[in-house]
Amino acid sequence: MRAGVAFLIAISALLAQNGPAQNGIDAQHYRVYRGDGRASSLEELIRESNAAAVTFLGEQHDDPVAHYLEEQILRRGSQADVALSLEMFETDVQQVVDEYLAGLVTEEHLLASGRAWKNYKTDYRPLVEHAKERKMRVIAANPPRRYVNRVTRLGAASLGDLDSAAKALLPPLPYAKASDRYAEKFRKVMEEARRDLDPKKGIEAQSLWDAGMAFSIAKFLSRNPGMRVLQCNGSFHSAERLGIPEHLARYRPGASMVVVTMVPGKSFPDFDAEKMKGQGDFVIVTDPKAPRSSGAATAATAK
Repeated sequence: MRAGVAFLIAISALLAQNGPAQNGIDAQHYRVYRGDGRASSLEELIRESNAAAVTFLGEQHDDPVAHYLEEQILRRGSQADVALSLEMFETDVQQVVDEYLAGLVTEEHLLASGRAWKNYKTDYRPLVEHAKERKMRVIAANPPRRYVNRVTRLGAASLGDLDSAAKALLPPLPYAKASDRYAEKFRKVMEEARRDLDPKKGIEAQSLWDAGMAFSIAKFLSRNPGMRVLQCNGSFHSAERLGIPEHLARYRPGASMVVVTMVPGKSFPDFDAEKMKGQGDFVIVTDPKAPRSSGAATAATAK
């Protein structure tokens, strides 16, 4: 009897540490590699993440395996000194997020007033609920979409017309331009997507996303010495250490970073060197046959 009880306690502890599999997803649905294609493991990734000031988890927003991995990394990593930072909430709803975490408002108000993404309940709720349970901070990292849309229409200089309260929700103006590599990468993606977008304004808007998230992270680290940040964002924003990491290096020089890029590749479970090499310090190839999340955001720039 005692042995049976001990076994149940051990299993319960393991589940509490690792969390339940989402939609039947488990370790058979992904493979972890170094950026150069060498085989690695989730345990090795977590060890390096624990030693870095910022870890970027770059996802495809409709990839359920990536969402499963984000929860695993959050649960299994060091948690006492880490904050969760999310592209999926905008800076002007930080108070709503804080109130929900403190138990002051209901989840219905978080969803409505926080303008949660359509796939929040299936894909990001587990992260926020774990943070709430463990009393972890959650950073609403993204600039408000309405201002990114303004840049898409009128250009970055138009942000100068905003009042001080609005500018407080953005990175310091003027924010840095995109690097040449990132701008070229963005141009190719827009061409492939056949997006009718002014090239100059389009990359300025994309850079506002990146600079805004980087500044949100940097501001948190400055105000909370000794803390670390686990940042979840679309992989384009951080792959190859372009985008957010480039801006963060300006706002927080010397901050150590680990870039993880999760790719639902046709080559699964193998590493496709031509497409995946250098995409991150770690590249996780995920099973493309896993059912896609519904309602996931995919737009590169704000409408």
